[in-house]
Amino acid sequence: MIRQTAFEGTQPLLKGGLHCHTTRSDGLLSPEEVIRLHGRYGYDFLALTDHRIYNRTDYAPDSGVLILPGMEMDRLLALPGRRWFHTVCLGPAGDPPFAQDERFESGVVDDAEAYQPLLDSLHAAGFLTIYCHPEWSMTPARLFEKQRGNFAMEIWNSGCVLENGLDGNAAYWDELLLQGIRIFGVATDDGHARHHHGNGWVRVRAEKNVPDILRALREGAFYASCGPELHDFYIADGKAVVCCSPAERVAFRCGNRPLLLAHAGEGALTRAEIPVPEAAPYLRAEVVDAQGRKAWTNPIFLS
Repeated sequence: MIRQTAFEGTQPLLKGGLHCHTTRSDGLLSPEEVIRLHGRYGYDFLALTDHRIYNRTDYAPDSGVLILPGMEMDRLLALPGRRWFHTVCLGPAGDPPFAQDERFESGVVDDAEAYQPLLDSLHAAGFLTIYCHPEWSMTPARLFEKQRGNFAMEIWNSGCVLENGLDGNAAYWDELLLQGIRIFGVATDDGHARHHHGNGWVRVRAEKNVPDILRALREGAFYASCGPELHDFYIADGKAVVCCSPAERVAFRCGNRPLLLAHAGEGALTRAEIPVPEAAPYLRAEVVDAQGRKAWTNPIFLS
């Protein structure tokens, strides 16, 4: 049996937000308001990732929400249109490389190779990095696939969905996975306005402390959701199986053939299985509930 790492171990599945903004940059709510709002939504942890300004401070220490250190970095691409590279930076777990509220400049780069030194410096300082909202940034996979070291990319961004109707990032994910790039998928809010918050999250198999959450993220021990709950995802006896909260359909993606669907029919679907396609390089599942909300497993890599 091969089980995706989010569904191994005895640690709790913590609910967390990895990308949001406050009045420290261009968000509409104060840091304390954002943290308390997430506490009411049942979040266990949250990163305040304001633009180019580093944060390690918990502005609401009695909220029950653990704060991950972080920020968001960016560069404009020297291409027609407003094309960007945006990167969420999480951590590090140890000694901070920057002062609280340390600010950084943006800039312009020609391509992914010119952006890589910034990523390299962040990774050397101990950060985990997430490539943000490729569809909103108007960066097809060919523009960012050469970035190295990102542990994840956004496959759902609530702000982009609610404000721009953009929900196509998972297709970019498959493009990278098909090239053999082992990268995980996260759902985030990128919350700026109040109604952005609480719509996309990760469930991480970890103890509630910064080092263990960052470890679990790095290892892919999480799933992404904007509604459904996932209970298991594994391969056994030549079949891939996903178990979930009541769903309308489950879609399996394997990289080397079109989408494979399981439908609920009468009643709700809480378990779906398919034969593992021959020569599939990876397998992942998307669960969709009756309200159209999605959850995504991370891939089980088969080659």
